[in-house]
Amino acid sequence: MTDIAARVAGIRDRIESAGGDPARVRLLAVTKGHGAEAVEAVVAAGVPDVGESYAQELLAKVDAVEAPVRWHFIGGLQRNKVRSIAPFVQLWQSVDRLSLAAEIARHAPGAAVLVQVNVSGQENQGGCPPERLSSLVDGCSDLGLEVRGLMAIGPQGTDAEVRAAFRRVRELADQYGLPERSMGMTGDLEAAVAEGSTLVRIGTALFGPRGSTRAVGT
Repeated sequence: MTDIAARVAGIRDRIESAGGDPARVRLLAVTKGHGAEAVEAVVAAGVPDVGESYAQELLAKVDAVEAPVRWHFIGGLQRNKVRSIAPFVQLWQSVDRLSLAAEIARHAPGAAVLVQVNVSGQENQGGCPPERLSSLVDGCSDLGLEVRGLMAIGPQGTDAEVRAAFRRVRELADQYGLPERSMGMTGDLEAAVAEGSTLVRIGTALFGPRGSTRAVGT
């Protein structure tokens, strides 16, 4: 527990050093590959927002965790998995196509979502191309979903290239009047915060490599 609290403080120091306000740039703890004890520890350290990438893993942790958690779904999602996790997800961060948005609207009417946009051009990162963003944002709204902002994964490249990609996300979010920008992970947190991230998704810097229990005090 002490170790997790120190790591949370260290990440907030990094946010501040990058020019962000730790009170306004939220930290999302990514517990993929770690047990329920990691969720309990990070919530106890003052981070209630927890992200999962796999439906079955989220469901297992919902059953095991007693702490009050705001669950985010941040991974690629098949439509047939939506129904099972809909009662628990408070922010769907990886909406990249209208068919997925329709399934979320069916099982979680009015749900809060982020549209995932691909600004790297790397197909393996997921997200809709920027040129299709307008129709997806409008389609989500027409389905009754609350589009809060955009989510993106930074490209592999130089710091200038990474910052340019995140700047594009910020510009697109501003263009559509969307306040939330979920961008930045352990390796590119500073670039994301400098370009206007409001939500950083941190796993390794909090918990170590996937499957490690060292970082959760066991």
